[in-house]
Amino acid sequence: MSKKVTMFVWNHFTNDARVLRECTALAEAGYELQLLALGQEKTTVEERPDPFKIRRLGFKLPTFPHRWHKIIICLLLLAAIFYTPLLVICFIGTYLVLYKTKVKYVIRKIALITKMIYWGLKADADIYHANDLNTLFQAVVCGKWIRKRKVIFDSHEVNVSRSGYNSKIYPIAEKFLMRYIDSCIHENYTRARFIKRIYKFFPNVIYNYPFLQTHIEPINLHKQLDLPEDELILLYQGGLQEGRGLDKLLEAVPHIKKGTVVFIGDGKWKPFLVAETERQNLAHRVKFIPKVPVEQLPAYTKNAYIGFQLLNNTSFNHYSAASNKLFEYIMAGIPVVACNFPEIKKVVTNDEVGVLVKSDDPLSIAAGVNQLIDQPELREKMHQNTFQAREKYNWTNEKIKFLKIYQRLTEV
Repeated sequence: MSKKVTMFVWNHFTNDARVLRECTALAEAGYELQLLALGQEKTTVEERPDPFKIRRLGFKLPTFPHRWHKIIICLLLLAAIFYTPLLVICFIGTYLVLYKTKVKYVIRKIALITKMIYWGLKADADIYHANDLNTLFQAVVCGKWIRKRKVIFDSHEVNVSRSGYNSKIYPIAEKFLMRYIDSCIHENYTRARFIKRIYKFFPNVIYNYPFLQTHIEPINLHKQLDLPEDELILLYQGGLQEGRGLDKLLEAVPHIKKGTVVFIGDGKWKPFLVAETERQNLAHRVKFIPKVPVEQLPAYTKNAYIGFQLLNNTSFNHYSAASNKLFEYIMAGIPVVACNFPEIKKVVTNDEVGVLVKSDDPLSIAAGVNQLIDQPELREKMHQNTFQAREKYNWTNEKIKFLKIYQRLTEV
C-alpha cells in the first residue's frame, strides 16, 4: 500500500521548480501525493500526468450585489438610520475595516491557512511536508497536534536572516515549531552549518539542482525581441526583486561593450526597473519578458551568451544561497557572471563555468561581461565545461538523497 503525502506551499505553484521536482520524484516513487497551494478566488483541483494532485485554495471576501440590490440596501439603511443609527455605524465601520484596510489581507491569510489545515486533515496523510516557514504551522497542526504523523520541514530560506522578514516573530515561530518536526531539509551545506550553530542539529542537505537535460531546443528569442541574429543576449531570469543586483546591472549596461540585457520574470521591482530603463535611455539595450512556465524556461535560457546571478549581501540568506538559476544556466550550457559568495564561488571556480564579480559594483559587473565578450575562446571553454558540470549538478543525482529521507521516515 502506497504512503500518502500532503505537501504545502505558500505560492500559486506556477514557477516553483524545487517543489515541482520533489513532487515528481515522490509520485514516480509510488507515493500518493497531494500538493496544497494558493489559488485565486475559487478552489480548483488539477490532476497532473506525473501523477500527483494539486489543490489550489482560493478565497474572496463577499462582494456587494447588483445595482438594484444596492438601491434596496440603501433604502434599508436610510430606514435604519432613523430607527437604529448605532446599527448603521457598526455596519459602515465593519465595511470600511474589511474592504478599505489591510485587515482584508489578514483575513485572507487566516482563511487560506484554515483551508490548508482542513484539506490536510481530510487527506489523512502519513507524511506532512512543509515547504518553508509559511506552511510549517499547517503541517504541524495536521501532523502533530491533531494526528500523530511524520512532519518534514523543507526550508528553502534562512528565516532568521532573510530580506523582507525582519520581524522577530519569524525566528521565534521557527524555533517553537521546529520542536515538532521529524526531519529538516536545507538547501546547501553553508546553510546547514549555520542551522547547526543555532539549533544544535545538522539538517539534511538537498541542493536545488534542475532536471538533467542533455538536449534543449531553443525558441527564437532574437526573433521574438526583434534583435539581429548575431546580437549577444545577456540574460537574467528569475524574480525581479530588490537585493538581486538588478539595479546595479542596469547601471553597468552603458559600460558593457555590446549585447542586449534581457530580463525574464516578474516581481515587485519590475515597475522600478522598467522606469529606470526609460530614465537612463537604455530601452534599446534592455528588454523585458514576462515570466514563463518553469517547464519552458530552458528553451529561453538556451539563447543567452552569458547568464547573470548577482545577489547582494543584504542578509545571510542571500550570502549563503546556492542559487537555482546558477544551475539552470549551467544546464542550458550558459557561462555565468556571478557574485562572489561561498556556495556560488565554489561551483564557478571549481568547474570553471563563469567569472566572479562584485555584485554591488556596476563597473565590476561590466568588466566581467566584457572579459567574456573580448575573449570568446574563454567563453567557449566555459561553455564546454558546463557539459561536465551538469552531469554532477542535476536532480537525477540529488533526488536519490531526497527519497532516502522519506524512506527513513516510512520505515520507522
